Formats: sequence, structure tokens, C-alpha cells
Amino acid sequence: MSIADVRPLDDAQAAFTLGVCYYPEHWPRDRWAGYARRMRELGLTYVRIAEFAWSRMEPAEGHFDWAWLDDAVASLHAEGLHVVLCTPTATPPAWLVRAHPEILPVDAQGRVRAFGSRKHYDHASPVYRAHSRRITEAIATRYGEHPAVVGWQTDNEFGCHGTTRSYGPASRDAFRAWLAARHGTLDALNRAWGTVFWSQEYTAWDQIDPPHLTVTDPNPSHVLDFARFASDMVVEFQAEQVAILRRRSPGRWVTHNFMQLFADFDHYRAAEVLDFASWDSYPVGLLALSALPEAHKRRFARTGDPDLVGFNHDLYRNLKQSSDGLGGRAFWVMEQQCGQVNWAPSNPLPAAGAVGLWTAQAYAHGAATVSYFRWRAATVAQELMHSGLFRHDETLDRGGEEVAALEIAGRPDAAVTTPVALLHDYESLWAYDAQPHSEGARYWAQLLQYYTALRGLGLDVDVRHPDADLSRYRLVVAPALQLMDERRARRLAEAAEAGHLVVGPRTGYRTMTGRVPEDGQPGPLRDLLRVHLRNFDGLPPGLSVRAGGHAVETWAESYAPSAPATVEATYDDGPLAGQPAVVRHGAATTIGAWSPTLVAETLAARCAELGIATEPLPTGVRVARRGGIATYLNFNPEPVTLPDGTPLGPVSFELRGA
Repeated sequence: MSIADVRPLDDAQAAFTLGVCYYPEHWPRDRWAGYARRMRELGLTYVRIAEFAWSRMEPAEGHFDWAWLDDAVASLHAEGLHVVLCTPTATPPAWLVRAHPEILPVDAQGRVRAFGSRKHYDHASPVYRAHSRRITEAIATRYGEHPAVVGWQTDNEFGCHGTTRSYGPASRDAFRAWLAARHGTLDALNRAWGTVFWSQEYTAWDQIDPPHLTVTDPNPSHVLDFARFASDMVVEFQAEQVAILRRRSPGRWVTHNFMQLFADFDHYRAAEVLDFASWDSYPVGLLALSALPEAHKRRFARTGDPDLVGFNHDLYRNLKQSSDGLGGRAFWVMEQQCGQVNWAPSNPLPAAGAVGLWTAQAYAHGAATVSYFRWRAATVAQELMHSGLFRHDETLDRGGEEVAALEIAGRPDAAVTTPVALLHDYESLWAYDAQPHSEGARYWAQLLQYYTALRGLGLDVDVRHPDADLSRYRLVVAPALQLMDERRARRLAEAAEAGHLVVGPRTGYRTMTGRVPEDGQPGPLRDLLRVHLRNFDGLPPGLSVRAGGHAVETWAESYAPSAPATVEATYDDGPLAGQPAVVRHGAATTIGAWSPTLVAETLAARCAELGIATEPLPTGVRVARRGGIATYLNFNPEPVTLPDGTPLGPVSFELRGA
């Protein structure tokens, strides 16, 4: 098989494949050949290695030991397995930290984050950037054209453990330079940030520090720009590595393993230099850390919430677009949970069938490959309670047994197409969460309310950036776009002309610098939506109102509509009683109430008008379509009956049209 055959860069009819994350440096060399043979026998195609092995590659500065990695790659190649190599920059070795302690990140409390785990570096550090380029050059030169190496992963999980934003000298100095480049003058910066408030005006660039350790809340525009800066440092850090890999390893693809619902940098910008996106899926751990109701978390504790996982699939599929421009590019799940994890507050064993269910869901949402974490459970250090396909004693674990029984590998790698787009913007996320105003009001929660409503109607969803080309969609849903300018407003108006636009609360509440528009919300969307914000009501837990007969919690806002807009729902009680909660103007609908049932009802009505077929599904059941195959997935611990009367067993899936 040639390298071209295994590159999922275009949506050609490649086969869906499986892989595994493997750490040969953790095990004796006499096990390696046997492990590779068992990988092949298990039906695996790809093996990811070396993302945490810098200290073994370079035990002292400038002194490299490649012999062990040569043998590891050779053992995999001998079994016909394809190797995904990683740049090892997620774990700078002790000798580097001792020689250059200035590379260490500093947290928001001003504390240096020390050596002894991983991700202990500041993306803005010029010293660390130089060492990152140096080790990338070394490994890419050594293995860049090795016949077993078909692709690369940069670093590992950018920003993990709160490391996107560092508040030390390296980031401080780089932030000042970034601000000068962005704003040009201090007068422009002071206007953008509104520093006249509380006498915050700056008269020299070196007066500006990262926004932390302030007596009370820092200036939200300062926070927004620091988030942008820190995101740009991640983007630059990765781009430097990718440039080296392109030069030293021609014909191989490059990806990065992003994380689930991670907010701290702009993934769209980070993905620009990649061939496709990957992400690390841990459904049980993700649910445990979520803010979903405790009863819901208990019900799905062993399978995870289908929409938390599904959203990530749809996001990462659409970070990159296919070469024909008609859909998202096939992505990878670089790390797929295959048993219990070790890092959530509690770590229950997944239900029987869960690993197969997660694999089928990834395939149905457009994944090209699912790679399981990890090959064998670690017997040392921080992850020794984390499961693998094999147990500590090298016997096949529950997840490994499910992978061995899967019959989904080899299916066509067809595209996912849908007339529905959900708009997502990291900068709006940063602005929203800097000032939530109501306990429980968070960007992800508001966005997922709309995503869950769409998926509950049996619809496939593309998650897209608001500045993307939206012309092919008939229904465009923008749940939480706080930041708005005239250019973005024009694009949304074009989307409305092509079908229908639905926006959620707080849309257009801020300009791109974080100020409130002089004429208030929704700013540049005023002519399209024909509403003006009257009042908003941040509801504490336990306090609710009703709108159009639906319960409203967390957030409620009312509008003054202008003709010819029409009111579709009003508040039934509370201080906003009788005021509009849902307003429609032509091909645009504004929803001001935080209400899952009202949102679902409104979206269902718009779909019916547009001729978009819906299929309302039971709780915990989802359907995803890829090519001519519809995959029904049951995340419930008991059997269910599908809308057409077909039974579906507990924690199981069914492919139709295969």
C-alpha cells in the first residue's frame, strides 16, 4: 500500500480503519515483535508512538539515542502496520528545564508550574520555541522518509491542564508586542478596551501585564485580547513544527490531537496548517466533568452523553473542509477510550458494548480512523489506573474484546452531508464566559442546548465558524455569537437569504473588541432581526419563569420588535411577563429564552417550513448518516423502540443501508 492510499486528505473512497496508541519505551524490547503481531491480528492499521519520549530520544542536549526507536518502528513495519510519529514537545526533559527554567509556564496565581508531569512550557518562550524546532528537525530528519511513517502528530493536546495561557515574563513581553502590532497606538488600545472606566488608561506599553491577580475582575476586553494572544502563540508554535515536517517528511500528512470541548485557543486557526483534525474522545470522563444534571450523569455514567461526543465529532470534521468544498474533511479520533480512565472525579467501568458503540458513532459522524488509547495498561507512574486494550498482565481486556469483534472496519469513507449548520466561535466563547452574569450560564451549555435539540430531531449537523461560507445550508443556527461586526452580520444575512437563520440569547451583544454597541444588542444585526434588547434576567438555580408554556431557566431576555417582525412567544410570568421571548422577521428568528423545549419546538417549526425532514428520537438515542448508511445508536442501559417500531438493544447500534 502506498502512502497516497492511506492519506485521508480528500474525501475519496478510502476504508474506515482502526489504530492504537502505543508506548514501546514502556516495555521490554523482547515484547515488541509480539505486540506488533497482535496489533495486526486485532485488525489495527495505524500505531501512534513517541509523543512523550523526548528524554529517551535525547538523554542530554545534542546527544541522541535513536536505536530504540529505530527498532520500535522496524517491528511495526515488519507487520505491515503504519506508523504515526509525534513531535515529543509535550514533555520537555529535566535537563532542558534545569538549563532553562524560564521556559516553565506561570499560572494565573503567579506560581511557576514545575517539572514532574507534562505540558510544562510556555508557548511564547523564545528559548522553548528554539528547542521545539530543534527536536522536530531531528526526528523529522531521522524518520521523515521512512517507509513505515505515513503521518505526524504535532505535540500532544495543546493547552491541556490549563497551559494555553501563561502569565510569566515570556508571555508578558510577547503580549505587549502582540498588542502593539494589533492596536498600533495606545490611544487605539485605550478606546478598544474602554480603559477610561476605573482609571485604567495606559500611557506606555510596559504598563500592560497579563490580566491576572487584579483586586476584582479584570477588564473583559483585556481578558479577550489576552485569550487571542495566547491562542496565537499556540498557532505559531504548531506552525513552526509543521513547516519543518513538510520540508523533512514530504508526502506524509500532519494532524494534531485536539481535546473534547476545549476552549482555550482558536482551533479553526490552529487547524489551518494541518491536513486534517484529530481529537481525543473519552465519553465517560467527559460526562463526569460536565455540568449536566446529576440524574442525567448517573443514567449515562457508563456510556457518556451522546451529544457531548457527537458535537466534538461534528466540530472536528468541520475544522477542515474537503477539497470539493461540499463538506467537512474526514477526521481521526486519535485517542478513543476503551475502558476506565484515571482522571475524572469518579471513573466507572464502561458498559458492555460501549467501545463498539463509540466506534460506530465516530464512523457515522465522518471519522476516517479510530485509534484506541492505549495498547497495554501502564504498570508505572500517573496512568497506571488507566485501562488499555490489554490489561497489565497482557490479557485482552473488555475493550479489546469488543474491538476484536467489530465488523465496521473497512467500510467506505464516505462524506457526511447535511442542510443544517450550527455556528461556533471561540472568541465569542471567551467573551461570554468572562462575564456569564448568571450561575450556570456558560457558552458551551448554551451552544449544546441547540445542538441537542437538532440531534433530538434526528438531524445531522455541521459545526461551522460564523465567517465560513454558509451558502449550502438551508438552516443556520447561531446559538451564542456574542461578538458581531458589520462583515459578520452581512454573512449571516446572506445565510438567511439562502434559507433561515435562528439566533439565541446574547447574540450581537458586543463588538469585536468587547464593547456593547452604542445602540445596544443586536448591533449590526438590527435590520436583519428587527429586534432591540429590552431587558435580560439572569436566573439563579431554582428560579424559573415560563415562555409560551415552556419552562425557562438560567437566562431570559426580552425584545422590542419593529415592524414587520412578528412575536411568536411571550413570557408568561416574572418581570418580563407579556414581553417577547421569540421574534421572527422573515427568514430570521430570535430566541431569547434559555429553554430546551422552546428551542426544540421553534427549530422543528423552521425545519417543517423549509422541508427538512425530522425524526424525533427517544432520549439517549441518536442517528447519524454517512453516505447511504444511517447508524442508529442507543446509549441507554435498556432497550428502546425506534420511531419506526424497530427495537434496538441496550448500548448498541444498528447500521441501515450498509
